[in-house]
Parts: sequence; structure tokens; C-alpha cells
Amino acid sequence: MTRNPCRCVNEPGVLRPDIEHWHATDTGKILLSLNAGSTESIVHMIQPRNSSDCKANTSISTAVLLAAGTGSRLKPLTDDAPKCLSEVSGVSILQRLIQSLCEHDFKRLVIVVGYLDHRVREFLDDSNDEIDIELVINPRYATTNNLYSLWLARQTIDEPCLLLESDVVFDSKLLLEMLHPDRMAVSRMLPWMNGTTVTVDTAQHVTAFQFAGAKAFGEIMHKTVNMYSFSRETWRRFMQRLSSHVTAGRVNEYYETVLAEMLGDGSIMMDAVPFDKGRWYEIDTLEDLQKAELMFPAELSAEIINTPLTVSRMTFPPHLN
Repeated sequence: MTRNPCRCVNEPGVLRPDIEHWHATDTGKILLSLNAGSTESIVHMIQPRNSSDCKANTSISTAVLLAAGTGSRLKPLTDDAPKCLSEVSGVSILQRLIQSLCEHDFKRLVIVVGYLDHRVREFLDDSNDEIDIELVINPRYATTNNLYSLWLARQTIDEPCLLLESDVVFDSKLLLEMLHPDRMAVSRMLPWMNGTTVTVDTAQHVTAFQFAGAKAFGEIMHKTVNMYSFSRETWRRFMQRLSSHVTAGRVNEYYETVLAEMLGDGSIMMDAVPFDKGRWYEIDTLEDLQKAELMFPAELSAEIINTPLTVSRMTFPPHLN
């Protein structure tokens, strides 16, 4: 079976001595060499992808998933696996996400990993080849926040993309309206919700962010669902602003603070996509997980459980197997 390329990228300037450098020729044969000075490790490359697989598609077909954090509030479930591998009614968050992306013809998924990153590689090791997977490693996951993790993906992505986080489960159909650029998934604020909110005008344009329980007087609050789509131009502007924060040492912040700045100064514009009519849940704690399992019961997960993962096979040097 023809396999697609999977890459594992280190943080620029940070060497990973436990990862050797794999090279692939244009005929698909693998050459293995140790490259101690490399900051990028290609860990898998079998046959080149057939050009017929790369059909023109006006909708977004690249996704980036942030999955580097420790998930400390989900302990003990995250003692030996990252949050994205936590199961909701027998199906991991990552498996649900990959299935949803494949249903909507995504061709590429970039995952920023850090905490227990080898567990993600193991999870993806035995699978099919309908979507290309690239892993970007954040070795500073314990001392940085999601702003820094996302910044590490800047050299890996230069096309319209969908940004997601590894703490949300959702109905696959909700992705449909997020396949077009410069959109933000939101939900009408309900009593049980907390976290970052935004205000939306009558034209469904996002006008401002609110953090740490702040409320805009007289405005209807909408909860962010941690899902954003970007055009190529907006993504580039976003990455430039992230770079300025990283250069200033502000690596322990949330990327939403940068989005808030850019919306405020008019650098970007985003439309709100309401998720109110579908099922979704943000999982931060064990209590959240229990509630998510009520929303996504086992009988509704059977089809996902019985469907093989549709991702590229991951092949690693022997000492990483």
C-alpha cells in the first residue's frame, strides 16, 4: 500500500538527540543517516504521493491540532498519556478528530505535541493513508503556553488552515461551516460554561474577546469553541504577530490574546459560526469528561470504534519503536 509522508519537526534550534534523520529519494526508497546538526527530522517517507490524490479544493483541507500540554486537571488519566488520547465513551479525542477530518476530505493534519509525545506516535503507528500527519515537537511544553506551541507550526503551514485544540469533542457535521476561512466557532453562553468569550454583532462579525470572566455591558456573550479557520493571508499576519510576542519573551500566554489584539486593531476580521444546534463539549476535568460521555454515549460511538484510523503509517528508528 502506498504511504504518504509523515514528518516530525523539532523546535528550531533545539536538537532531539533521540531522533535520527530519515531521508527519502524521489523513488520512495528510505535512506537512514544520523544528522546531529539537524533541527528537523523526517521520520517517515515511503512512496511519493500520487498527484491524483491532490485534487483542487477551494475549501480548507489542512488542520493544525495543539496537543502539547500536560492535561493536569485530567489526572490520573493523563499520568501516562496526553489529553488527546483520553477516551470519551471508548473513543479517544484524537481518533474522533481524525475521523471527522477525513469525513470532510482534509488532506493534512499537523499535530503540535510535547508531553508524552511518544504515546501519540505509538497511537498513530498502525493506520491507513487517507490523511498526511506531521508532528511538531514542543520540548518546552512544561514552561510555555499554547501561543508558543502554535508559533512552532509557523514554518510547517503556509496555506489556509483550521486550528483546533485537543480538549473538544464535537459532532462531525459542525465542521462543515468551518471549511471556509476566517471563521470562529462559538456557542451562546450557558450557565455551566466558563472560559474565553466573545461578542458578536448583528452581521455575525466577532467584535471583541473577553477574558477571565469579564463581561461586556449589554452584549450577548458567546463562548469560544477553540476552533478557528484562517485564510493564507490572515494566517501569515497571525504568525507574524505571534513571532513578535515570542521575541518579547511572552511565551506563556494564550494565542487568543493575540487574536484579541488583532481584532481590536483591525488587523484581522473573523465571522462567528454558531455551534448551538450541534453537540460539542470542552473537556478540562474529570467532571467534564463524565458530562461529555452523557452527550456522546457509547452507542453513538460504535461506528467510530469499528472504523480503522485513516492516517498515514508512522515509521520510526528502532530505538523509538
